Amino acid sequence: MSDAPRFEPLPEDWDTALAIVAHPDDIEYGAAAAVARWTGQGKRVAYCMVTSGEAGIDGLHPDECGPVREAEEVASAGVVGVDTVEFLRQPDGILEYGVPLRRLLAEVVRRHRPDVVLTINFRETFGGTSLNQADHIAVGRAVLDAVRDAGNRWIFPEQLADGLEPWGGVRAVWSAGSPGAAHAVDVTDSFEAGVASLMEHRAYIEGLGWENWDPREFLEGILRGGGQGLGVPFAAPFEVYPLGWG
Repeated sequence: MSDAPRFEPLPEDWDTALAIVAHPDDIEYGAAAAVARWTGQGKRVAYCMVTSGEAGIDGLHPDECGPVREAEEVASAGVVGVDTVEFLRQPDGILEYGVPLRRLLAEVVRRHRPDVVLTINFRETFGGTSLNQADHIAVGRAVLDAVRDAGNRWIFPEQLADGLEPWGGVRAVWSAGSPGAAHAVDVTDSFEAGVASLMEHRAYIEGLGWENWDPREFLEGILRGGGQGLGVPFAAPFEVYPLGWG
């Protein structure tokens, strides 16, 4: 008898999503395959990178690294049908949860007006004792608050100028790859697009120096586990945080 978790399918009765993550490449470790599925259905998905990942390659100075990683993310997004990629250019590696980050992200949500907001795992670990990265935790926590802030006209009211309005239409925040995931989406047909999207991060992958690391094998390990829980070959797991106004 399998002890794999059982997942519920994610709802797909929505039109627009906004993915907010800390770094270029964060979305590509499983969630991009789901994005490829959704853009293939005609849904609109936009990406927002809080940093440019400029501290991510030890052998490359941040001034050089940032533009390289931005270019890789734009190419990676294009593979899965995303043509809007925004970079907030906050300092990589030292993001802090708090009002300034909430303010920044609330403005992004108000501009994009998504039905669903995506992020990646922001729990303390990836499961067990495998520690998460501080930027992921800070961004994920701020995303949860910012989507609620965005709907309240009395929070960050200085943003409400030049036609920008409150937006309380975010139904839920979906956290990809969370150890608390109870939902998943079938990415069997979009798995190859997910692999191709990850492989666009060539400079970053080479900079990691992981000997014989195979992006396809890595994604198979993540998405086969999700597939077991959904009863399909490959699935991307998400933790769902429902929201609502009124």
